[in-house]
Formats: sequence, structure tokens, C-alpha cells
Amino acid sequence: MERVAIVALAEDRERALETVARAGVVELDLRDAPTGEADELRRAAGAAVTHDRLVGWVGWMPRREHDALARSLAEAGGSLVPLRAPAGEQPPTLIAHAEGDTSRALVDTYGVVPYADVDPARTAAFAYILMFGMMFGDVGHGALLVAVGLVLRAGWIRRLRGLRRMGGFVTLAGLAAIVWGALYGEAFGPTGLVPVLWLNPMDEPVPLLIAAVAIGAVLLAGSYATGAVNRVREGGWGYALYARSGLAGAGLFVALALLAWGLAAAITPLIVAGAALALTALVLIFIGVLSSSGGGAAGVLEAGIESFDSVSRLASNVVSFARLAAFGLTHAALLAVIWAGTTALWGPGWGAVAAVLVFVIGNAVTFGLEALIAGIQALRLEYYELFSRVFVGEGRAFRPWRPALPASDPGDLVPHPRPTERTEP
Repeated sequence: MERVAIVALAEDRERALETVARAGVVELDLRDAPTGEADELRRAAGAAVTHDRLVGWVGWMPRREHDALARSLAEAGGSLVPLRAPAGEQPPTLIAHAEGDTSRALVDTYGVVPYADVDPARTAAFAYILMFGMMFGDVGHGALLVAVGLVLRAGWIRRLRGLRRMGGFVTLAGLAAIVWGALYGEAFGPTGLVPVLWLNPMDEPVPLLIAAVAIGAVLLAGSYATGAVNRVREGGWGYALYARSGLAGAGLFVALALLAWGLAAAITPLIVAGAALALTALVLIFIGVLSSSGGGAAGVLEAGIESFDSVSRLASNVVSFARLAAFGLTHAALLAVIWAGTTALWGPGWGAVAAVLVFVIGNAVTFGLEALIAGIQALRLEYYELFSRVFVGEGRAFRPWRPALPASDPGDLVPHPRPTERTEP
């Protein structure tokens, strides 16, 4: 993304603006927000900066579109001049929305990725699907969710066509639930339809809890790594070194992991290394907070509180992933109760009918309730535990200027490709 100026002679201002509008690749800085009305071209022409016989406008555009637009403007009597980006101003972010791509849903709902940051859309989608599957692990319910996703994707139900983009995401979540259900040996509950490939949640809750915390630690490590890269790209190595979501925070995370490992395995060198690294990371965090607070007694107090909070928050964040096991266990427990009721009622005559009703209704209620809970809890972990380290601010989307123009001869139009990809700095 680059800062540019569009310059033209006063008598050619409308031709130059029309060329820019038809290209649709420049976000112009205008006093009034674009409205799409017919007189927008005239209002933009009146908002030009003038100097003798020259008029000009400034804006942002993708670098790869520069040469094509420059040639078109030259034919219209104008020119395109690269400018130095203003200090402290963040360029807009150009993000692709490819047809059928559902991986952006989580990030786009959270906010616009800042221009300098790494776009974590695909890894965020993978993390969400992994967590959802662990909490919703059941082969039968996963298969139903896959069917729901395929129906949404096909757009067969008119009222649900607005959710068509989410069909692929729902399908992948269902496949993850099938995988975890096979690991748990769950298919509409403990029906025995599939064997236990790993563990039964009801019989071995502690190993499931340990696995959930371990998965959370891996996801947190990935978010810290991404956050450190983003802090370097946003403000350089100095900024990243002292940031709680940068190198200092990542160092504290590694230090606590070493301490936990050393204490659990009684390995003294790991305990010493973890303690030294934790102290270093806390000093860096203290300095970072103190410098941003302006110093003084109030700054020292704030830095001390923030340093302590960094440790307590990190510990609580890791433990928070225990909910992956807790809700997976809840899902299994509900289905176990339904299956127990089904088998108890099964018998000749009305007993079989009652058993079938309990099984069907119970599974339907559990499917809807647990899908909602697992979806919300996975979203909560994604946003509060992971994204809070990846992002410290929000960017703004690139909005090219495309006003309504009068019809003209198609031969007069100069085609330009629309922006389709996120532009890296």
C-alpha cells in the first residue's frame, strides 16, 4: 500500500477524477465520506487542493496498481505521484474475500487486521475448529453437523442463504467433532457403535484435562509468537522487546513453562533457567509499562501492578483451556444419561417406542444445546486468550473510491483489476 497524489491541470480535473473512479483502486482522502450519489464526482472535484493551474488529491492505493493507473491518468492529462507516508498514520488494510473462503469469518468479526500485522485468519480458523471438536466430540453429532454444513453450503433453504458462506466452516467443525468422537468412542453417546481409540471421557477425566491444558499451552505459544512478530512489524525490535504481548510476554510464557516442567520432574537446571528467564521478562515488562506511563511514583506503582498481573493472568489463561475437557466431559455425560434411559426403557410394546423417543429427543436437545455452548466457548477462548496477544490495536479496511458515474462508451473505459489480496508492507 502506498501514499499517492493525483495531479492534473484545472481544466482536466473531471477527466482525471473519472479515470480514478473507473479504476476503483484508490482510497481518496475527501472531506465528506463517499455517499454513492450522482453528484459525488462534482463534490470531489470541488474538494481538490489547488495551486495556480494545478489541482490535486491524495489517497492510498495498492503498489501493484500504480503503473496501470499512472498510464491511464497520463492519457487523461493527469499524473500519479508517490508520496512518503505520514508519520504515525496507519495505511488501510486490503483484505481478500475469495469466493467460498470461510477462514476469515473469525478475524473479520473481531476487527480489521492492522496493516503491519500478520493476518492469522487460517490459523485462527484451525484453532477454533480444533477446540470446538474437542468439546463436541461425538461421531454421530459430528455427522449431523457435517450435514447441516453441506445444506448451508448448497443454499437449498432460501431463508438460510445468507449463511451460505459459513457452510464450509460448519462442515469442518463437524469433521473435527467426528475425529474427537472416534478418539472418545462416542457415537450418539456410549452406544458401542465405534471403539474407543484413545480414552473414554467418563472413565479418564484427568488425562483429558491434562490434554486440554497442553493443547491450550500450544495455542498460547502460537499466539505469543504471532504477537511478537506483529510488535516487531508495528514498532521495531525495541517496542517488541518490552511489550507484554511481544518478546517480554513470550519470554515470561516460556519461563513459566520451564518452571512447571522443572518442578513437576524435579529438574533443578530447568527450575533455575525458568526463574532467571521469568525475572528478566518481568524486568522488561516493568520497564515497558513504566516508560509508557510517563514515570514517577504513579508510573512505578502501575508498572508493578501490571507486572504482577502479567503472571497471574498468564496462569489463569492456561488454566482457562481446561474448559475444553470440562465441556467435552459434559457432552459425554449428557449422552450417557440419555443412553442409560434408552436402554432402561427398551422392551416389548410401548417400551420400545418410549426408548426411541427418549433417544431421539434427548440427542436432538443435546445436539442443539451443546453445539451452541461449544461454539460460544471456543469463540471465547479464541478472542480473549489468543487474539488478545496477537492484536493490540485495530486497523481499518481499504475502501477504494468508486462513485456512480454517467454511462459512457465502453471503449473509453480503461480496465483495471480489482484489488483481490491483502497487501503486505
